[in-house]
Amino acid sequence: MNKGVYIILLLLFISCNQKNTRNLVSKEMTAEKLLGNINYQAICYGGYRSKTRDNEPSIAELKEDMKILSAMNIRIIRTYNVHYSEAANLLKAISELKNEFPNFEMYVMLGAWIDCKNAWTALPPIHNEESSRNAIEIEEAIRLTNEYPDIVKIIAVGNEAMVKWATSYYVTPNIILKWVNHLQSLKRENKLPKNVWITSSDNFASWGGGDAEYHVEDLNQLIKSVDYISMHTYPMHDTHYNPVFWGIKEGEQQLTEKERIDASLKRARDYSINQYNSVVKYMKSIGVEKPVHIGETGWATIDNGLYGDKGSKATDEYKSAQFYNLMREWTNSSGISCFYFEAFDENWKDSANPAGSENHFGLINLQSEAKYALWDLVDKATFKGLTRNGKPITKTYNGNEKSLWMDVKTPTRVLMN
Repeated sequence: MNKGVYIILLLLFISCNQKNTRNLVSKEMTAEKLLGNINYQAICYGGYRSKTRDNEPSIAELKEDMKILSAMNIRIIRTYNVHYSEAANLLKAISELKNEFPNFEMYVMLGAWIDCKNAWTALPPIHNEESSRNAIEIEEAIRLTNEYPDIVKIIAVGNEAMVKWATSYYVTPNIILKWVNHLQSLKRENKLPKNVWITSSDNFASWGGGDAEYHVEDLNQLIKSVDYISMHTYPMHDTHYNPVFWGIKEGEQQLTEKERIDASLKRARDYSINQYNSVVKYMKSIGVEKPVHIGETGWATIDNGLYGDKGSKATDEYKSAQFYNLMREWTNSSGISCFYFEAFDENWKDSANPAGSENHFGLINLQSEAKYALWDLVDKATFKGLTRNGKPITKTYNGNEKSLWMDVKTPTRVLMN
């Protein structure tokens, strides 16, 4: 055989073998193996760059983001709905990256949006009846899961769809239960991959960890039907709504400003731990034992409302970084996946109020700057050669910590010991 032909055939064999090995790993990787695995960090993701969702991120932009997240050791991302093309394009982008780079791994917790009849309209919402759009959303989630079984490992039925403060769209648990049971039946009928896990991602109270008004039989049946519980915990919001942990204790008055803030953030972390434990406790009280993971938690860096300088003084990059690190430390050491909210700032969420907190939960801002929580990764050249919108990832505040601290405010509320 001609030596040149032999070398070409050998290279083709190696390439095919690498692809086969990669595909085998992707197919064998399951939600059960992913969740709670410290080597597969999780995050919530949306790739929108402008003030309207009409401007959807391109495949190239989605691939740009996936490379950045992969460099951060993120291996599983959570999406929220499939009624925009972002979800389908994201799966296509990941698939293309897997073909381009043999060792690239990224998995998806695919969200199907659920809401009630008359949600987001001028008519009164009917919470025990569902929107006709839900069935379409579920069908598209099924289609995408079957098209990309090597990537989609979890389907989440609804996002904060049962919590009653979501007054414009929440549904009663029987509606979520209906769709979870439907997806579980498709698994049994081999119409969905058997290893895909089904859940709903909701506030800790919706999972029984709060008020007794949520403790209904349909919730109990839902807990029995899901493969695991995906719960949300947001101490940042409760720095205003329930600030039992937010402030300075009498014995902390003599500490430095940094020490006082650090103590407050540790109490915020403990507040999340208590909410997690309350869900586990309720689950066990109805005779169920299954995994519980954090589907969402986060801490905004800017707010001109309830959580900012005129409110609880909770939002800045230092506090956000401390909360991020504390939550990662706790969940990693406890075998809990934490889908941190969120990877990148998105300013469509409160487009009329640029300084609103909803626009500022990202770890990286819209100027391609890593916030304080990720400054160490910039120092380590983690993002070397990577760009977002053509810009390299740099540090906020030009990396000047003194400038950052000028925007840090200490909580003024005095807590009783």
